This record gives sequence, C-alpha cells and structure tokens, in this order.
Amino acid sequence: MGNRGMEELIPLVNKLQDAFSSIGQSCHLDLPQIAVVGGQSAGKSSVLENFVGRDFLPRGSGIVTRRPLILQLIFSKTEYAEFLHCKSKKFTDFDEVRQEIEAETDRVTGTNKGISPVPINLRVYSPHVLNLTLIDLPGITKVPVGDQPQDIEYQIKEMILQFISRESSLILAVTPANMDLANSDALKMAKEVDPQGLRTIGVITKLDLMDEGTDARDVLENKLLPLRRGYIGVVNRSQKDIDGKKDIRAALAAERKFFLSHPAYRHMADRMGTPHLQKVLNQQLTNHIRETLPALRSKLQSQLLSLEKEVEEYKNFRPDDPTRKTKALLQMVQQFGVDFEKRIEGSGDQVDTLELSGGARINRIFHERFPFELVKMEFDEKDLRREISYAIKNIHGVRTGLFTPDLAFEAIVKKQVVKLKEPCLKCVDLVIQELINTVRQCTCKLGSYPRLREETERIVTTHIREREGKTKDQILLLIDIELSYINTNHEDFIGFANAQQRNTQANKKRAIPNQGEILVIRRGWLTINNISIMKGGSKEYWFVLTAESLSWYKDEEEKEKKYMLPLDNLKIRDVEKGFMSNKHVFAIFNTEQRNVYKDLRQIELACDSQEDVDSWKASFLRAGVYPEKDQTENEDGAQENTFSMDPQLERQVETIRNLVDSYVGIINKSIRDLMPKTIMHLMINNTKDFIHSELLAYLYSSADQSSLMEESADQAQRRDEMLRMYHALKEALSIIGDISTSTVSTPVPPPVDDTWLQASGGHSPPPQRRPHSAILPPGRPPAVRGPTPGPPLIPIPAGGPSFAAPPIPSRPGPQNIFAANNDPFAAPPQIPSRPARIPPGIPPGVPRRPPAAPNRPTIIRPAEPSLLD
Repeated sequence: MGNRGMEELIPLVNKLQDAFSSIGQSCHLDLPQIAVVGGQSAGKSSVLENFVGRDFLPRGSGIVTRRPLILQLIFSKTEYAEFLHCKSKKFTDFDEVRQEIEAETDRVTGTNKGISPVPINLRVYSPHVLNLTLIDLPGITKVPVGDQPQDIEYQIKEMILQFISRESSLILAVTPANMDLANSDALKMAKEVDPQGLRTIGVITKLDLMDEGTDARDVLENKLLPLRRGYIGVVNRSQKDIDGKKDIRAALAAERKFFLSHPAYRHMADRMGTPHLQKVLNQQLTNHIRETLPALRSKLQSQLLSLEKEVEEYKNFRPDDPTRKTKALLQMVQQFGVDFEKRIEGSGDQVDTLELSGGARINRIFHERFPFELVKMEFDEKDLRREISYAIKNIHGVRTGLFTPDLAFEAIVKKQVVKLKEPCLKCVDLVIQELINTVRQCTCKLGSYPRLREETERIVTTHIREREGKTKDQILLLIDIELSYINTNHEDFIGFANAQQRNTQANKKRAIPNQGEILVIRRGWLTINNISIMKGGSKEYWFVLTAESLSWYKDEEEKEKKYMLPLDNLKIRDVEKGFMSNKHVFAIFNTEQRNVYKDLRQIELACDSQEDVDSWKASFLRAGVYPEKDQTENEDGAQENTFSMDPQLERQVETIRNLVDSYVGIINKSIRDLMPKTIMHLMINNTKDFIHSELLAYLYSSADQSSLMEESADQAQRRDEMLRMYHALKEALSIIGDISTSTVSTPVPPPVDDTWLQASGGHSPPPQRRPHSAILPPGRPPAVRGPTPGPPLIPIPAGGPSFAAPPIPSRPGPQNIFAANNDPFAAPPQIPSRPARIPPGIPPGVPRRPPAAPNRPTIIRPAEPSLLD
C-alpha cells in the first residue's frame, strides 16, 4: 500500500507511540490499540503470555492487574523487553520483567491491592510474536479487598470504559467457556460502548474445562449468542501447568492437539487457537489503523497549529544568550504596556466575552456605581426639615424673624456638600482596585520570569498608590472649592421666587422625558425569588423598567404580560443571599406598607452576580426609585414626634428646603462630571505614561538583568515539554506522511442479532450436551444433516413438542465456508436450507432408508433451544 507495506503499519504506530511517550502524551493520542477486557478468572494473562511465549505477568489470588499494561509486541530477531519508565535497560530475563511490573505497580498504587489508571508501558521484541499493541486492563471485580475502596467495582469499570470508549480501540472481550456467556461483564461493557459491534472480538477460554459431554461449538460457530466479529476459542495452561513451569510452546502444541482431536471442534481447528487469534488480531489491528489514520492525521495537524503560536514565544529567548535576554526584556515590558493600554482603552482583538475587565469595569464604576453611592447619601426628609428649622431659629436668636435667612440656606448646603466626600473617596478606591487587578492580569504573560513579574507588579502598584494620594487630594480640593463659594446666580438654580411657589411634593417628581412617549430604561431577565413553592416557586421573567412602571413578561418577546407595577412610593432595599443560593438578591417595597405584588409586601429580585444587582439598582435610580435609608433611633425621638412649626416658620423651611434641593442637585451634577475626569487625568493616564516611559528604567535600577530574566524551573520544564511536543507532532506527521491510506479496507462483517446482550440478567442457553450416539467414530465422515425433499423424516405428533429444523454446520475439511472470505475473522454467513445430499455409496435413484429406524442410531440432532423462540 503506497510507500509502506501493510505489515509496517503497526511498527509505524509504535514509532508514533515513541514520539509521544517521551513527553507523557501517549495516553492522550488515542492511537489504535487492542483493549483486553475480562473478569478476574477469564484467563486474560494466559492469553497474553501465549502471545509472547514467555511467563512475564504477575500471578496470584484476587486482583493482580492493578494498573493498565500497554503491551507492544514487535517482531525482531533478538528477544528482550524494555519499559518506558526505564528505557535504557533491556530485560532478557522475563522473571525480572514480572518483578519490575510488580514493583512499578506498587510504586503508584501501594502494596495493599490499590488501583490506578496510570498505565505501564512494556515493549517486547521477539522472533516468536506478531506485531500487536494490546492494553491489559484490570479484571472486573465485585468485592473490595485490602486498601481498595468500597466502590472498587465502579472505579474499575470507569477505568475500563476510559480505554474502550475510544473509537481507535478494538475490544478483545475474554470470557471463560465454563460461565454463563449472557452474563459476561466483558461483553456487556463492550456492547455499551460499541453497540454496532464493529470493534468487539470475542475470545472463549477454558474450553478444556467444560463439563463432560458439553461443548461450545455453536458459540464458536457464531450461531448461539452471536457477535458481529464472532468468537475464537483458545486453551490456556492450567494452574498445575503454570506451577510446574510447563513450556508455553508445549502448551500451544497441546492446544493444537486438543482442537484437532475434539469431535466438536476439529472441523474448525484451523480457525481456533492462540496462533490464529494472533493472526486475526494482527490483521484487524492493521485494518483498524488504516481506517483511523485520516482522523489521526487531522487531529495531529490541529494540535500542531495550536502549538505553533506558543512555540513562537519560546523561540524568542535562549537562556544563556545575554543579547537575547536584553531583547526579551524590552519586548516583554513593551508588550506589558500595550496590554495594559488595551485593557483600559478597549481593543477589538482578544476580547473577553465572559466578564467585564479593565476599562469596562472602571466605566461601570463611573456611571453606575458612583451615582448610586451619591443617591445613597441623599438626605432624609424629616431630618432635613428639622435641621432647617433649627438653623432658622438659631440664626434669629432671641428675635422673631420676619424674613427667610440666607445663612440658614448656606449652612444646610455646606453640610450636604461635605457628605459627598465619602462616596467620592470610595469611588477612587474602587478604581484603584480595578487598576491593580488589571496590572496583575497583564503581568500573567511575564510568568516565565518570576522576578521580572514580581518587580513589575511592585513598581507599577507603588506608582498607583502614590497617585492615589494626589488624586484624593485633588478630589477633596474640588469639594472644598464648592464649599468656598455658594453661587446662587447659577443658571440652573431656581432662585428665591421660584422656591416659594414650588409645591412641597416637587422633590418626589420623577424625571420623565420631555417627549410624550414612555422611556424604557432597562430590559433583562430577573428571578422573583420569594414566591412560595405552593404557588410555583422562584421563576425567571423578562423585566421591562420604564420611567413610570416595572413590568414583567413570560419571555423576551413581551407578548404575555404577567404584571405591571407602578413606581409610585417604591424603594429598594438589600437582601442577604440565601445559605444554599448562588443568586444575589435585592428587594422592592412600598413605603406606605402596601402589598407590592399579590399578597407580597416586597418582591425579591435575584441576579447571577453582584455586578448585575448594582447595574439594576443604578437603572432604578434613573427611574426615581431610591434605596431605603438606614433608620437609626434618635435620642430625641419623643421630641421628633411632638415637633411642630408655626405657619410662618413652615413656609420659611419649605422655601429653604427647595433651594437646598436645587443647589445640591447642581453640585451632584458637577461632581459626577468632574470625578471621572479627575481620576482619568491624575491616575489612569498618568499610570499609562509611567509604564511606557519610566518602567524600564525602574526595572534596571531595581535589579540586574540576569536575575530579572531568570526562568522559573516550572517554566523551563514547560518550555522544554512544549518544544518536545512540537517536534514530536512534526515527526508523527512525517511518519504518517509515509503511509498511503488510499487502499480499500476490508469489508465489515454483516450485523447479527445481538439482542441477547441487551437483556439484563438474562441467561444463555446451557452448553450443548451431545448424546454418545451422535458422536461418530474416528475416520468416518459425518453425515450431512438437513431436511430432505418431501415429507419430514420425523413426524411431529399433534400437541407434542415441536422441533425446529436442525442447523447445518459447515462442511469438514479445508474447503470450508470461510475460504471465500478474504477476512479471516469475518462472521460466518448463514447457510440457507438446501436439499440433502445422498451419502457416497448409494447409487442415484435408490430410496434412502428412514433415519429414525429403531435398529440404528439416528444422525439427526434436535435443534438447540433458541433465545428467539
């Protein structure tokens, strides 16, 4: 086939295994292999030892194979073995191979029957083997022993499924002949991952241990409990033979003799036994490799493409070259500055689609979080009116004032402006935290050099902290400037005349757009969290917030409205997150103690993150729904309740109240505009300039270049592994390039009725017990069974047990039914009924005697019981 012959496919795959084994990637490559599955007493180990012709696997009671063993058999003129974990050592004594397997198993799993999915790689070179790659998997066990966990059966099955689930693996299901075949765990697991039976090969062991008078002929002929690829029978050494060190070659000769001499198997002896099983597996694995190579090539090419970008980074640096260190340092500092600016200013490349970061989070602080903090500082109406009245009275002193004093207005305004310092400073702290997080994210690319990363973070963070003080000083200066002069001539200030005419409820009016249409402020999904389970429980709805109402719908199409809640007298309060809940919750309630929705005094709305909660709160602020004020008990509570004002004082309080409301609104608007500008100028832009112009100088002054550019041990190892992986991929693709996959693969055997595997707990029919009269003497050819033309030979009595037509076996001799099939392991085709041939010695035209004559034994067998009957 093409540049390489079919016989070279398995060695080429072994080369692929070599290319990836050195970097620990062989188990992730999904190379074509044969997974050997069976119970503890199925005889898997003996089958593998027969392949090799040597005793080399551990023996003992209970679970012996506790780690998967990847066994590569390679035809060679010399005989030796080698392990991947000690590749430099060649083992010529196979007793040492067994000891090394036991020692390597104990090294990972312990000495008390523990298990591990980490495979052991063993390669055997021998002139007595055919090229094969097999995985000996732990036997399926039910009861834990030693240090094994209680769920040992589940763990072993999961480990086996991990290997046999791969489409690149053939499955060798080993089952002893002296157990119920329909309950075979190996066949059931193979059916689970290979329902079409395209990858499953059945092996029947211990044929010599069946009860006297029984055999597995119909199973091996694939007539009873059929598999798509059929079964092959083998005879292993007994425990007595193993203890007596019986030679495997002698055991193979005894196996051959058993099949040739057994009357039930001798007609198919050429298709039974370990040598035939080896040939079949070799051909099946070769065909399977050829079929899976195109997909393997595509996978390797995609891995190579994904690695090229990372490998390119490592090509820019050589550990021992000082000029390369200097160049790498300059490149990394420059790249750090570019990454920082992109995260702050935004960029079209490498966009994070999972969460906000960098500049987007700072923007949210400026325009959602900071306005929300300002509103939270809004004054309480009762306290404000009381403070205004006290200010007016204190300014008048012992006199009764006739006019509203200006000084009371200034005193109240200044007190409210001072309260702005706290949210402004908090805004600076939030921005600083985001800047520091952004610096840490950008230094991730410097992880190859821990000292460089540490110094870069330290220098930039120190600079940000220095700018923090100057930024806060400037913001406090802005507030002090506002306090220094109350500009009552501001164009937006309502003035004294308008303040007197304004209605006392003006402060409660919401900002409705000048145009007549209703403004939609926000749409999105929210969960109503406090609906009882009896009424349907928590449910997600599509919410629409406008300047007048909050509505929710079944979905985003907004066709089926569930409810519309007016915003009058609504406020927001925080709700603690539930113990078992991952949602973040806030609540909406009515200040007049009315039900908000049905019988609920408040509705709890849940979001997936705190950021979403803050964003919704900011949207409610735009709609005029403010957060609840913390109600603290006042020592003068009794005096509050009895506090009253004369009508003249009440008019003065109302006037100043409206003036304060107007002027504080002007201040808030100014602060909301100046805060982002101040922070951007004094902190963010300054930090960007520092990184671009001064960071490199600070790095050179903080440490010498050699220490800065010293690679971490982990990074050096990762770089070496990455380069080895890259070269291994290129080598693997070069190896596959030598193989032509244009030849036509062997046809897959036709499907069979394998529903017997799907019936849980079903039982297979008992082994066929054959009467002695049906066993022909040696040398006499068996009479051909089958119906003759005309009436049946055996009359069927009415109401009596009916017998199906006896099955027609394949003819004895080399000219069997399989000779016409190129695939030596194809399932035997079903043979249609045909007229019986007249045995030799009877001339044509002479009528045959009825075979059911009482004075000679019949040669017609009753039909085997069928699962389908």
